[in-house]
Amino acid sequence: MTDSSQHRGRFRLPAALLGILTVAAVIALAIIQPWAPSPTKSPAAPAATDSTDGLGSAADPPPVMPDEPAATTRMGERERLFGDITPKSITSNRRGTLLASNMMYSHSITVFDAETRTSRDLSDSVDLTELGVDGFPGITKGAPVESAWTADGRYAYVSQYTLYGEGAGRAGNDKCLDREQIRNSVLLRYDTEKHAWDQAIEVGRVPKYVEISPDGRTALVSNWCDSTISVVDLERGEETAQIPVDAAPRGIVILPDNRTAYATAMYADELYRLDIESGTSEFVMKTGRKPRHLTLSPDDSRMYLTLSGADRLLALDPATGEVVDETRTGREPRSMTISADGTALYVVNYYENTVSKFDAATLEELQREPVGTRPIGVAYEQTTGTVWVANYAGSVDVFDDTLSAEETEETEEADGDRASDAPASDGGR
Repeated sequence: MTDSSQHRGRFRLPAALLGILTVAAVIALAIIQPWAPSPTKSPAAPAATDSTDGLGSAADPPPVMPDEPAATTRMGERERLFGDITPKSITSNRRGTLLASNMMYSHSITVFDAETRTSRDLSDSVDLTELGVDGFPGITKGAPVESAWTADGRYAYVSQYTLYGEGAGRAGNDKCLDREQIRNSVLLRYDTEKHAWDQAIEVGRVPKYVEISPDGRTALVSNWCDSTISVVDLERGEETAQIPVDAAPRGIVILPDNRTAYATAMYADELYRLDIESGTSEFVMKTGRKPRHLTLSPDDSRMYLTLSGADRLLALDPATGEVVDETRTGREPRSMTISADGTALYVVNYYENTVSKFDAATLEELQREPVGTRPIGVAYEQTTGTVWVANYAGSVDVFDDTLSAEETEETEEADGDRASDAPASDGGR
């Protein structure tokens, strides 16, 4: 025994007495510091789950804003964000973070903080071998298109339109020219905690839209140049099947049973119902020109579809795929999003440079507001009650969507008063 250990042994207290003193110390601290707050969990933190793989689950409800129904509020107070961005899409993790995919030669994503409006960029240059995909030696660049978030808000799966680098083959293209020379592409997984890519999963040629099942176990990816939908097992991190549809598949929704999905075939003007377990598809209907985007209401009672070539918005019954309502939109409606409470839809009109807000129940257009050039993506961010519009030409517009009708009128009146008090024009000098 060393001298130091002997020294410690001389002053060792009996276990029982040590326990009494410990309890007394805790009580004393509580008396001395009655003001000390008890630890609380941040409202933005994902709920705990039994899962250890970080996939999250639809059983983990995101925080919901305690505000008025979105169909009763007004969009106002727009802020335009610039930077080294060419956003093709934008999505929210429903916990205060948004991801914009900069398509296509920017080779990056931009991640926004909803509260501060600050952002961070991340290059899509990766070593695919290190991320689990063989056949691409060295550094490979991607081309982000769309993203889908896990229910816990930590991870986003981002489709890469095409790959650039050794082994990538011919670059992907919307016309699918030289299709056989185009190499399969990948989903890259973005980790918000590390601000890094941590996984790659091989899918089909020219992947576009991504959708994650309610149970968080499966992702579907539309492969534009394969006319298929990839089925991805997220727990295993691999594609397990490709479901055939028709030309240029794009929009996807997955129903609560985690087995049934719908997908659009944009160039075939068709809607398909998918059976994920059997890997089969069923033709549902001819839709009208260029069916692009699908969105499911939070209560799963309605499904919405934009017809970008017909300037129409359709409401469908998810059980049957039948159209139950429709209305006109602005020119070339592309992406859309729905409010957290399911009462309002937001649709970007690409050739009109506007965003429309619709009552989700009646399809009445409530507002149409000007935005930047070529609006192509839109996201509802529920922790701040804001609507984010991705403008392809290089900006993001953020609208406060919490204003009451009275507040909107007051703002418009104040703007009118300021305009009337302004000095007369000096002829442009």
